[in-house]
Formats: sequence, structure tokens, C-alpha cells
Amino acid sequence: MSGIKNNEDQFKKLAANPNQKPFVMLNLLKFKTEGGRDSYFRYIKESAPFVEAVGAEVVYFGKPGEMLQGTEEWDLLMLVKYPSRKAFLKMANNPDYLKVHEYRAAAVERAVLYATDPITFKEFPKA
Repeated sequence: MSGIKNNEDQFKKLAANPNQKPFVMLNLLKFKTEGGRDSYFRYIKESAPFVEAVGAEVVYFGKPGEMLQGTEEWDLLMLVKYPSRKAFLKMANNPDYLKVHEYRAAAVERAVLYATDPITFKEFPKA
């Protein structure tokens, strides 16, 4: 059983979002104890052509260390830059990608995906 639970309302919101500028997807991942890590790295290897085909790129890949705030521990943090939400959805709905995605589903105990938009300090609200 997969620990991946899609938030369908948020997928609809992402699809309807008129902002088609580049964005970064934050991935927080906790692997299943038995074979999760291996299955996830197989997913990374086999999904790479689909990521590249839509013009996306992994910009950061890291193992979380000391948790200074919070309580939920993660095995992997990854940031993926997509050229647009449309590009992400094209990849996510590709039937061939969905076959490869099964490795991710088999690997993950739980996951958080956040589509994030860059902001500048000028845009940051002042107190």
C-alpha cells in the first residue's frame, strides 16, 4: 500500500492556476522500511527522461539532518524546478510516466509535495 495521498482539490487548483511561470516543487519523503529507498532511487533513474522532456530539473537533493523545529522526520528532501504548472501536469499525466511512478508509490511511506512560487523581498509583507 502506498503512503501517497493526492489532494485532488489542490491538483485542480494547480491545473487552474493562471501563473505559467517557472516554479519549484518541494518534495519531502519518508521511505518504507523494506525496500523503500531502493525503489525510490529506481524511480529517480527511470523518471529522469520524463522530467527532462518537460524541461524540468532537480535543483537540490539532500538528506535532512538535525531537525531544529518540528517533529516529522523525513528521509529525503528534493527541489525540482519546472518551467510551468502546465509542464508538470503534462509529465504527471503521461501514461508512460505513470508506469514508472509505481516505483515511487511502492517506495514512499508518506510524502509532501508543495508547488512553490518565488517571491522577492520587495513582495514580502512588511510588519
